[in-house]
Amino acid sequence: MEKIKKLFGGINLTWKKLIIFAVLAGVYTAIMAILPITRNTSFEDITVYFEVWILFGIIIIMNSTSPKDSALKCFVFFLISQPLVYLLQVPFSALGWDIFGFYRYWFIWTLLTIPMGYIGYYMKQDKWWGLLILTPILLLLGYHYANYLGMTIYFFPRHLLSAAFCFGSILLYPQVIFNDKKVKTIGLVISIVILVLASGYTLLNRHTYNTTLLVSNGEAGAVFDDTFKAYLEDERFGNVEIVYSEAIEDYMVNARIVKGGKTRLILEDSSGKKQIYDLDISYSTFDINKAQNS
Repeated sequence: MEKIKKLFGGINLTWKKLIIFAVLAGVYTAIMAILPITRNTSFEDITVYFEVWILFGIIIIMNSTSPKDSALKCFVFFLISQPLVYLLQVPFSALGWDIFGFYRYWFIWTLLTIPMGYIGYYMKQDKWWGLLILTPILLLLGYHYANYLGMTIYFFPRHLLSAAFCFGSILLYPQVIFNDKKVKTIGLVISIVILVLASGYTLLNRHTYNTTLLVSNGEAGAVFDDTFKAYLEDERFGNVEIVYSEAIEDYMVNARIVKGGKTRLILEDSSGKKQIYDLDISYSTFDINKAQNS
């Protein structure tokens, strides 16, 4: 724990080190965004969500020498790292320079690092009200944890590392930021309450993906009506049904998906003849193609 705690206050964080830190963070994040192998994994999450950037921010705050130093270093860190993430993606993205349209969101947060870094510095005073500064951060991490836990349950083991990272961060921060035993104990209680509530909410509200998989006479080449049976080869993925749509005046296969992965959609007519489609389901998208043996 002592070695970990050194990271939160035992570093001589010069401006040179901060700039190198920012460049490395930006380069790493860009690589995670570019590599196809990281898609829908914990390694890609740093490109969208906050949990790792919160860690970086807290490290900067805890190793700063004054509220002003903390605010300026947080701001400069994000001012360097975030544009670099998008700049490095330009040659690899179909959007080209238009990818910087996504930076607007992060620029707003970059501006907010000035007051957050300034106020966050006062956690170093090791007072009970430091928990009032830290608790909103723990709540945000709790939200991320619930999100990742839901995605992990839906599509195990994807995002498991991110869920574990948030879980550990929520427990860790009060212990490494504060030295006062009473403050650390209250912080631990707050952390446990957040984790219990987030876990309970996620388990009681499991993610489902409702979508239309096929349209009769559509691009996939399927032809069917309400005399057909529709079902998934592996029923653990959810259930499907054939419905008639007044809007398109034809039949559709609607699905309620509760699990990600690969299975098959089978359409079977009254004589037992089957149309089989390979189905690859992710968190909120899917790919469907006619099976080669169908």
